Amino acid sequence: MNALFNFLQRVAHAIDRLSEWSGRTAAWLVLATVLLICYDVAMRYLFQSGSVALQELEWHLFSLIFLLGAAYTLKHNEHVRVDLFYQSRYMNERRRIWVNLFGGLFFLLPFCLLIIVASWPFVYNAYQFGESSPDPGGLPYRFLLKAAIPLGFALLALQGVANIIRNIQQLRLSTCNSSHQQEEDR
Repeated sequence: MNALFNFLQRVAHAIDRLSEWSGRTAAWLVLATVLLICYDVAMRYLFQSGSVALQELEWHLFSLIFLLGAAYTLKHNEHVRVDLFYQSRYMNERRRIWVNLFGGLFFLLPFCLLIIVASWPFVYNAYQFGESSPDPGGLPYRFLLKAAIPLGFALLALQGVANIIRNIQQLRLSTCNSSHQQEEDR
């Protein structure tokens, strides 16, 4: 049983590294987006020369920031949460672990799988028809951006799996610790 948990811990650690990488990539994309927006604004207001392709690239980069940053944000437990009950005095650490486990298994993973499955035809059709921007001067290869949707949700689902593994291990450890404590109390 310990070998299984050691293996799962290594899997969770590998997923964490992937989420860290995607988060760092998203952070660099934020910098690129800021620089691109500054350049676009300067070109429009100083030289009266705008570019549809630059504006679309800004939108595309923003989408990538969100999609690549979601797994990183989940890893660091920074997603928005309704803390009305979660932070109450009745929610001890063990109950919070159960809430996280339940939420991951029954909300996060099914939602991610739904988005991955539902977005795949969207990506495939964009690739098959060679979809590009409908605007003159817009960006080609729109399927590349659309492919980021299932990719981003796959990264989020993987991080959800890593969190679920950690929650199960925490519950297992807290059960072992409480049984040891009960034995010592006797």
